[in-house]
Amino acid sequence: MTDDALVVAALQMNSGDDPAANLAQAEALLAEAARGGAQLAVLPENFAFMGGHERDKLALAETPGEGPLQSWLAAAAVRHRLWVVGGTLPLRAPASQGERVRAACLLIDPQGQCRARYDKIHLFDVQLAEGESYRESASIAPGPPQPLVAALPFAGLGLAVCYDLRFAELFAALEQGGATGFCLPSAFTARTTQAHWAVLLRARAIENQCWMVAPNQCGGHPGGRRTGGQSMIIDAWGTVLAEAGDQPQALLASIDLSAQRALRERLPVRLHHRLPR
Repeated sequence: MTDDALVVAALQMNSGDDPAANLAQAEALLAEAARGGAQLAVLPENFAFMGGHERDKLALAETPGEGPLQSWLAAAAVRHRLWVVGGTLPLRAPASQGERVRAACLLIDPQGQCRARYDKIHLFDVQLAEGESYRESASIAPGPPQPLVAALPFAGLGLAVCYDLRFAELFAALEQGGATGFCLPSAFTARTTQAHWAVLLRARAIENQCWMVAPNQCGGHPGGRRTGGQSMIIDAWGTVLAEAGDQPQALLASIDLSAQRALRERLPVRLHHRLPR
């Protein structure tokens, strides 16, 4: 990275119900991102585990700050000298929310310290066509409705997860809170990836003049679930800088930070709001 360029990586995975195999896959992708000069690498939602049933993840639930998955994530950031966004991990929810977990997105610095935690706000309880249905709330408790922007040396990073993408007001609040970039670890279904993924990602970037790193899960998973791949890195103008296919890969691109600053000066939409915010 220079003062005007930031190399980021979106790590597309095909996670299953074997945590050891998933972590090995993530390890290889993080290593590839580091070799490619990335400073920030983002893993997808559910990177460590995608089981056949929604409540399978409860068996892997960890206490915040403790547990093998969190330890692995911290050690991986140190090994590869990266800022790592750890997709989501199942961390125990408060007792008041029942026997559920929070889908926790952790930001780890290159020294292995957790610098921010965002718990997914919007849960994917939907009925799609042809009998395809999901009910995340059966095992996941929503996080507090508080947008989270993490201060990194090179950016204000707005954290969001998957289904959050459909709620434009969240991203507007992140931008108001100082975000210059967004990350969106995801496990978007194959159907919704094909229909909506790219246009929503570009819209959130364009609306807020923020770059976007959006790693998705891909392929088939236990229980018959299919995710759509097509991970993307998008700049603040809405240009797709890099796009993955339908296989696991480390997707890298360079973000031109000076161009983003110039865009915000030439087209100062952030100063032109007339409605209450």
